[in-house]
Amino acid sequence: MPDTVLYEVTDGLGTITINRPDAMNAMNTEAKVALREAVLAAAADPAVRAVLLTAAGRAFCVGQDLKEHISSLAADREAGTGTTMSTVREHYNPIVRALTGMPKPVVAGVNGVAAGAGLGFALAADYRIVAETAAFNTSFAGVALTADSGVSWTLPRLIGHGRAADLLLFPRSITAQEALELGLVNRVVPAAALAAEATAVARALAEGPTVAYSALKASLAYGSSHGLAETLEKEDELQTAAGASEDHAIAVQAFIDKARPAYLGR
Repeated sequence: MPDTVLYEVTDGLGTITINRPDAMNAMNTEAKVALREAVLAAAADPAVRAVLLTAAGRAFCVGQDLKEHISSLAADREAGTGTTMSTVREHYNPIVRALTGMPKPVVAGVNGVAAGAGLGFALAADYRIVAETAAFNTSFAGVALTADSGVSWTLPRLIGHGRAADLLLFPRSITAQEALELGLVNRVVPAAALAAEATAVARALAEGPTVAYSALKASLAYGSSHGLAETLEKEDELQTAAGASEDHAIAVQAFIDKARPAYLGR
């Protein structure tokens, strides 16, 4: 049986591939554990300067494996317990926290449908480049569930409360082009070009000023939940640290020399 999640590091880029193509990359327990471990490994590895999250086959991730979920529900009913949905706390929440919290840029290369938790994983990335054949669906209300995997936080911040409510209350498939127009994704490319384009974007970030990228992620996260005055103070704190970094010195010298900066670890 192939590994449900593949992880490799090459020249500063950590590539994580969800690998259950026959199940449209639905998340069973094995895949959830493996994905969490891969994301945490990428976050902790000093050799990894950027992360590419993608998937094998024709889907990105359709969310929870409902076949496994139905079996768990039956077992819960038989035992008189209600433990099934602990998967959110035990698996999905840690994955999303690791993706959003790591001090490294994360690119989602969305090759096909992203639904439910799969949509949550894509939205947890810092940059989304998608195949023109990709599609997006919140899915949750369609199986009488509410949002998880951070979607109720990320989705309205990307497209606004009203549009997010519409997609959550009336789950339906939206195309890659519609997602681009809504502001849900950053770029749409031909399906055949996705792997190369997504890798190129992630590799460019891996070769960039990762100290600044880390500060940018922290600044955006802070600003989304604080007022202007507090955010200005946070920006000052982060800018002071970035200005004292070796990356900044390298960038300034390269600007003076009219050369391309070679950042640390490149």
